[in-house]
Amino acid sequence: MSSIDRSQSVGGTRTYEVRTYGCQMNVHDSERLSGLLEDAGYVRAPEGADGADVVVFNTCAVRENADNKLYGNLGHLAPKKASRPGMQIAVGGCLAQKDRDTIVERAPWVDVVFGTHNIGKLPVLLERARLQEEAQVEIAESLEAFPSTLPTRRESAYAAWVSISVGCNNTCTFCIVPALRGKERDRRPGDILAEIEALVAEGVSEITLLGQNVNAYGSDIGDREAFSKLLRACGKIDGLERVRFTSPHPRDFTDDVIAAMAETPNVMPQLHMPLQSGSDPVLKAMRRSYRQERFLGIIEKVRAAIPHAAISTDIIVGFPGETEEDFEQTLHVVREARFAQAFTFQYSKRPGTPAAEMDGQIPKKVVQERYERLVALQEEISWEENKKQVGRTLELMVAEGEGRKDDTTHRLSGRAPDSRLVHFTKPDEDVRPGDVVTVEITYAAPHHLLAEGPVLDVRRTRAGDAWEKRNAVEKAKPVGVMLGLPKIGAPEPLPAVASGCGCD
Repeated sequence: MSSIDRSQSVGGTRTYEVRTYGCQMNVHDSERLSGLLEDAGYVRAPEGADGADVVVFNTCAVRENADNKLYGNLGHLAPKKASRPGMQIAVGGCLAQKDRDTIVERAPWVDVVFGTHNIGKLPVLLERARLQEEAQVEIAESLEAFPSTLPTRRESAYAAWVSISVGCNNTCTFCIVPALRGKERDRRPGDILAEIEALVAEGVSEITLLGQNVNAYGSDIGDREAFSKLLRACGKIDGLERVRFTSPHPRDFTDDVIAAMAETPNVMPQLHMPLQSGSDPVLKAMRRSYRQERFLGIIEKVRAAIPHAAISTDIIVGFPGETEEDFEQTLHVVREARFAQAFTFQYSKRPGTPAAEMDGQIPKKVVQERYERLVALQEEISWEENKKQVGRTLELMVAEGEGRKDDTTHRLSGRAPDSRLVHFTKPDEDVRPGDVVTVEITYAAPHHLLAEGPVLDVRRTRAGDAWEKRNAVEKAKPVGVMLGLPKIGAPEPLPAVASGCGCD
């Protein structure tokens, strides 16, 4: 009997689970992996099921503990795989692209290893591994097909990621992503807009444009204003209510982009722009092509054009050679910029990056102390900025799964136009994810807002209709082949998962 005959499945159909680590690009890639598997006949493992027939790890290689996290999870699955004939494990993403054969050497029970450039091969590699009963390792050195041409199982019925480019042309000394994702390749504007229009026709009302360096879009097609033109074109799509993008690079943040943001009504008043450091010497050592004055100048221009814009950032603490004076410059920029939110990282030495070989590696104790000071300062500023929202009347797009205490507090949650998370009193009438409610903000915490009064208005939307239709279809599926409700919900415009790998 072959291994495929021995496989344990639910309802006679092989099930799958995709576990995602890393940035929004990885999350979007996982939607493609899910779509590929479902196109090949697999179904998502039911909620609460004891494992799946195929477990796929979509990995990140940016943080220092990425390896440990992967191998810890693989080790946990080893006895389950040994007791479950036919179960398969696949590892893809940035860590797979980097480590290649090392994964199978350290975890010989892994069946498939694939890279960032050939995610479309996953179903074929799984089948080959079953038939040949040996691990399949296939890492492409360059992109085989733009991911947007692949089948997709989107995690939200009302909000969607749209990739406009892949890869990165920067050479930041702390970042390994360009080596793993390759040089930037841009999609044709017509293809991007066609995808967005198709999504809107399906009921999607919010899209987030994705790129490793999203506002460099156009460098591959020879148009320096291509990104601002794309934003303006999104403004002409009927039914598209909200447009966001992540993550831009200060080097490419030009005045035409600011003007497009300010003048295009459905481009939201929200910006995530990585700082990384406020020190000019450290920025130079990082090979970041801007300096403190340039960064703060962009912030000033954005705020002049879009007064209510919420601006967030990424910051690395403890880069090699960072002095106390350098760190104080970072604190200075944080005070001046008054970020709504900052994703802060302790510098992580990654083999294969120039920074890993630099002199002046900072002791862990010093890095930790600086990190705690930075977090404390940003918490204070975030709270102060959120308090300014109290008394404002805001339109929220109702979100799914973003309020962990909603059931116990009898509230719902939604995102304001600037992406702030708001928990609001549940109205008497039915409100669905994707619908829009109007509320008055009554309380502010550092990371969320409350609207404790009655909802002022409820607008049922096509996006809510799409969520309701999808939910009904999911519930109607026979037991054993249910796909389950989406877990991720609307994409986080203010990145919560390693925020663009922390390297934009």
